[in-house]
Amino acid sequence: MSHPAASSSVPAPVHVPAPVPAPGPDRIAYTAEAHVTGGRDGRAATSDGVLDLRLALPKSLGGSGDGANPEQLLAIGWAACFESVLVMLARKGGLDASGVAIDARVHLVKQDDGGFALAAELDVTLPVLDAGAAAGLVREAHRFCPYSKATRGNVPVLFMANGAAVSAGDV
Repeated sequence: MSHPAASSSVPAPVHVPAPVPAPGPDRIAYTAEAHVTGGRDGRAATSDGVLDLRLALPKSLGGSGDGANPEQLLAIGWAACFESVLVMLARKGGLDASGVAIDARVHLVKQDDGGFALAAELDVTLPVLDAGAAAGLVREAHRFCPYSKATRGNVPVLFMANGAAVSAGDV
């Protein structure tokens, strides 16, 4: 007996990578803890009390927009981490990263299935460095930044260095 042809409404198989083993306690350098209630229209607080935020859906998604949202928090965290890594690498390489600034954008992108995905832009200004040195430093920071590692292969990212697009290369 023959099987009917697969319908186009049947989802394609999803590739699930092998799980990465959890690091042992001796490998963990820091753990951030947060408690969230109410999802995107709720409250988020860190266990140490440093952050206690009202969360709100952005106006563009039909919300009030009068609170922080996860995309803003990711943009802040990624940019701060990326800049720290970039400055460390510049020092190690004998480069001057003074005046560095990063404008980060995290996009919530509508998908055909009705869901959303993320995309990002990191626009790095390194006023003391020429275009080639700035681009190389941004590429290197992308290799080492923990946020870049966590999103690599999952989140498309546009990198800019001193106003010019940077190819992430094979990192």
